Parts: sequence; structure tokens; C-alpha cells
Amino acid sequence: MALWRLLAAILALTGRLLGIVLGLVFLIVGLLLSITVVGAIIGIPLMIFGLMLMVRGLF
Repeated sequence: MALWRLLAAILALTGRLLGIVLGLVFLIVGLLLSITVVGAIIGIPLMIFGLMLMVRGLF
């Protein structure tokens, strides 16, 4: 029983870490896209999504 709890805890931490890393990647890509006016249409929502994903991974 303790082995399953350990496995579940490891998977939960891995999922959180993956969410934080993906959120950071989306945030950076959104920032780079926002440099151009046309890219800002996609970049700003991508930055918001990345920020929300990072916050969700942290808390």
C-alpha cells in the first residue's frame, strides 16, 4: 500500500513540474510572438495561458 502512495506522489510531482515547464515555454513563445503586431494576436493569449499553467502547477 505504501508503494502505491509513493508512486502516486512521484507522478503528481512529475505532472506539476511538467506543467510549470510547459507554462514557462508558452510564456516565452508568447512573448517572442508579441514582438510583432500580427503575432500579438496569438502571443498575448499564449502568454496568459502559460502564466495560468505555471500558477496551476505551483499551487
